[in-house]
Order: sequence, then C-alpha cells, then structure tokens
Amino acid sequence: MSPPRLPVIAAAGAFAVAAAAVLLPPLTASGATPACSVEYSVTNSWDSGFQAGVKIINNGAPTSSWSLKFDFAGTQKVTQGWSAKWSQSGRTVTASNESWNGALPTGGSVDAGFIASGKGSDPAPTTFELNGVTCDKDPGSSPSPSPTGTDPSQPPADPGTAPALHASGNKLVDAKGAERHLYGVNRSGGEFMCVQGRGIFDGPVDDASVAAIADWKVNTVRIPLNEECWLGTADIDPAYAGANYVSAVKDYVSRLEAHGITPIVELHWTYGTYTGNSSGCADVHASCQKPMPDAQYSPSFWKSVAGTFKDDPAVAFDLFNEPYPDRATTTLDQAWTCWRDGGTCPGIGYEVAGMQDLVDAVRAAGAQNLVLIPGVAYANDLRQWVSHEPADPAGNTAAAWHSYNFNTCSSASCWNEQLTPVISKVPFVAGEIGENTCSHGYVDQVMSWLDAHDASYLGWTWNTWDCSTGPSLISSYDGTPTPYGTGLRDHLRSLR
Repeated sequence: MSPPRLPVIAAAGAFAVAAAAVLLPPLTASGATPACSVEYSVTNSWDSGFQAGVKIINNGAPTSSWSLKFDFAGTQKVTQGWSAKWSQSGRTVTASNESWNGALPTGGSVDAGFIASGKGSDPAPTTFELNGVTCDKDPGSSPSPSPTGTDPSQPPADPGTAPALHASGNKLVDAKGAERHLYGVNRSGGEFMCVQGRGIFDGPVDDASVAAIADWKVNTVRIPLNEECWLGTADIDPAYAGANYVSAVKDYVSRLEAHGITPIVELHWTYGTYTGNSSGCADVHASCQKPMPDAQYSPSFWKSVAGTFKDDPAVAFDLFNEPYPDRATTTLDQAWTCWRDGGTCPGIGYEVAGMQDLVDAVRAAGAQNLVLIPGVAYANDLRQWVSHEPADPAGNTAAAWHSYNFNTCSSASCWNEQLTPVISKVPFVAGEIGENTCSHGYVDQVMSWLDAHDASYLGWTWNTWDCSTGPSLISSYDGTPTPYGTGLRDHLRSLR
C-alpha cells in the first residue's frame, strides 16, 4: 500500500536567532566526538505558545545542505519559523536549510528558531538527527538490546540479535533448523519522505521507537524504500539521498536487529512513466507506486542493497511492493509473463524488470538472503505464482501477499481457493494486512486464517496518520494503538 499524502506545515520568518558563542564540540561518555551536536532552548513563552531556538554544530564531514529532525513529546505545534524551512508531521518536526545557509563545514554551526503553540514547559525534545545521523551520540556506540521476553514457541536467536532465516520446503527456519514465523508491522516513510524533499523517515527511528515496536511482541519490521533515494539520482536532495539515505537505512536495520527484530527491506517506489489504468501519478520519477519495477534502476538498486546486506543473513529482501501489470495488460497470462520476465510489457511504456531479473541481481551480488516475491493485482492475486516462480539458485524464496478489506480476494473462500496451493509449496508471508475502517474486524479474520495455515503476517503501518485516511496502527510513536492497531497488538501479544 502507498502512504496517504501528508500535510506539511511551514512558515518562513523575517529574522534569525544570532549565534551566542563559539562552542567546542562535546564529548560522549566514551570520549569520542559525536558527528553533530544540537542545543535546544526555549527563549520566550506565554499561556498558549512559546519561542525556541536550535543551534546545530557539525563535527563531521562538511555538507552543502542539512536537515534537522526531532520529535515533540507533547502537543506542541510549529506555527512559524526562521533561518530554516520548518515542517511538522504528527509530533515529528523537520528543519531544512534555506538556500543561503546550507553550507555547514566541519566545526561550523547554524542557528534557527521557531514559534509554536503549546506550552514551553512541555518536555523538550531529547533526540535530534542531522541528515539522518543521531547527534550527541558516540559514533562507536551500539543500541542496547530490548529487555522484552521470549516465548519457547517462537524462539529468538542469541539475545539481542535477529535470526538468520532460510526457506525449507514451505517453512521458514533459523540457522538451527527451528521453524520461524514473521509477525510484525510495516514502518512507512523511507519510500516517500526523501522524494518529497522532507527527510528520510517519517517520525522517529531511534532506539526508543524500536523498543516501543518490540513491546507489541513484534519480531519483524518491513521497511519500504525508494530506489532513486538509495541510488542518489540527481532529482533527489543530496541530504536525503545516496550515502546519507543508505547510512540511515543501515542504522535502522542495526537497531531493529539489536532488539531481535527481523528487518525486511523492500522496494516500494520506482522510476518509469505510466499513465494507464490505475496510474498513481504521471511523474517519471519514483514518486508513486508503478505497476512494475523498471529495468533502468531497479536491478541496480537490488544489486546495491544485496551487496550492502549480503553478510547479514538476518535481513530479508522484499523485491517489489505491489505489482499490478494486470491493470495494464489484456489477459492475466500476459500479466504473469510480464511479472516474471519483464522486458516490453503490454500497456507499460517503460522497459520492465521482471521478478527473475531482480532475483538474479540479488544473487549476482553474492547475497543468499531470504527473498520475498509478491503476486499481481497489488500483491493480492497469487493464482499463477507457483507456475511462474522465478528460479533461485540459493533456493531461498517465499511468496508475499497483501490483504485489505477493499481487495478483490478478501474472503475465506477466496483464500482457500487461491492461497492454499501456494502455502503448500513455499513459505508464505502476508507482507501487508489492514483495513480502512479504523477498526480491526477484517484483520482479525485474516490473522485467524493465516494462523490456521501456519503463515506469517505484518500490519500496515507503524505511522501516526489518521486511520480514516489509511490503516495506521498507532496514534503515538510510544506505541499507543489506534482502535485498528489494538487488534494487531493484542493478537501478537497473545502469540507470545
């Protein structure tokens, strides 16, 4: 599923906060200099609002642009700002440089400020990220493992680590041969924030936010990505692309693994002009869901991603979010041929990379990681998955399925007919389940059916959006569930 378009609050002020003094970079507890430091201060307050300033100090490599991100702990809302382009989504605030103050040399600093509604006495932000890197943090430190417990029916790997997974028949097993199931959530943001010039992730991805996910007894998080942001193409702001983007994704993967959570990195938005049936946008760039991956960038994306994580078998790869070549072609057979083989596909104006091309790209990079392969009809139709299954020399693939109450195949009778033949052959992961009702009646049915068929599933999505505009599991990144999210949370906890 693609995220809803989120509102951006931004206002430019007419004055800047002056620099107070030249500061020496602070040291962390181990004595190492952090990559960046941030000073936050409330300079004025009144009954319904306050004025605050931030001083950003760059202790790392010089940069030509910057973006600062932090979360409010209360109900504060930015209403006006200066010396930066200010925006806010939920509790997450982003400040990006103006055209005249983007250069930030090593040892350099920049000041910016804002006015917000709320109370200045509300808790101040505690964690700041500059260009995706956590400030005031020892660069050699590692996140602490989660203190959450385990269950003998779903054994973890060594404490604080995620298990290496492999397909064995129609089961997923760990390095010791024990059967595993993937139960978890999606963490949307990496697919759209960067291409919209608003950051890398939507909301916090620090250790505290991962601990909140783990508290739901989640053992898997799927991370949607954008191929142009990962590859650093010219149309993406460098602050959110290339090395900065890759580093942010790697950091998040490490934090998840430190809590024993399996990361699934997934290709969500891709390049290529498509204006046919069910088109998400006319833009050639990776700014919406396209019907199929593109031959220009998608194999390169997967070769790079696979090369990045090939020595970490705990990371799983989901090849493409929701293929829908069936909406562009005239027959289902044509759609499945396009799905597997790519090339010139009926109704699609760009050269397509098929699922076989992407499997080949992953394995050519030397990665033996588990690969998830979705079906057609927005991953809701798997009827010809087995007969068109891509060849994999590593023998490590699983079928991926998406299920929402508004999909065509949304009943137990359809699942019995279309899914059971696939489940009997290969491991089966419902990479997205959800509903647009702000309730959990449908996902309760889906989870019950999948449990009975020994399958895995992940809810969409761990983001604080209005559940009436999209299936949002939480209302706060501390793990407070929406009415919809309550169903998933309580069910996952019941399994442990």
